[in-house]
Amino acid sequence: MRKVMIGIALLWGCVAQAEEVVIAAFGDSLTQGYGLPADQGFVPQLQDWLAGQGTDVRLINSGVSGDTSAGGLARIDWTLTPDVDGIIVALGGNDLLRGLAPAQARANLEGILQAADTAGVGVLLVGMQAPGNFGADYKTAFDAIYPELAATYEALYAESFFVGLKENGVLPPPADLQPYLQADGIHPNAEGVARIVEGLGPQVQALVAKVQD
Repeated sequence: MRKVMIGIALLWGCVAQAEEVVIAAFGDSLTQGYGLPADQGFVPQLQDWLAGQGTDVRLINSGVSGDTSAGGLARIDWTLTPDVDGIIVALGGNDLLRGLAPAQARANLEGILQAADTAGVGVLLVGMQAPGNFGADYKTAFDAIYPELAATYEALYAESFFVGLKENGVLPPPADLQPYLQADGIHPNAEGVARIVEGLGPQVQALVAKVQD
């Protein structure tokens, strides 16, 4: 009987080890893959990149085009289903486009991180930097949101969604980015997404490793 019980325990151990890791990519049109064929968006390209690196994970596309941080907060609870182990939070771009108050964006993003913390879900928070046209105070307040929240909630932190497009740590002038953008000058094309994935991929691998611990 003891041998039978040991065999059952070993079997359950193998089953537990075989459980897949599920990561939700939670964001706006950049995450959703706006303007691109279904297989060329951020999530499918990231899935392929991770597979090529030997990282066994299933990604869920939880990007909603046009979503603000408030929209994300409104849907976070039904995004964090029991099978989700980790979440990539990449919101704030539409808050900037609308000039929404940094304090409101902070409150919304904090609500999202609180929900993830309550659910026991690991987080990779992707930062966003405000342009200078809203003024220095606005930029200082907005830029501080992401690193401060990441530190408070012990989330993994990526400085920018566009880190893969930077050269020597700096985002090139808009004219130099045109080969990587769609005609609207905002959303990346397939080649731009590929570079973005290469930039963010290692942080996503770190998230997978974190939720497996």
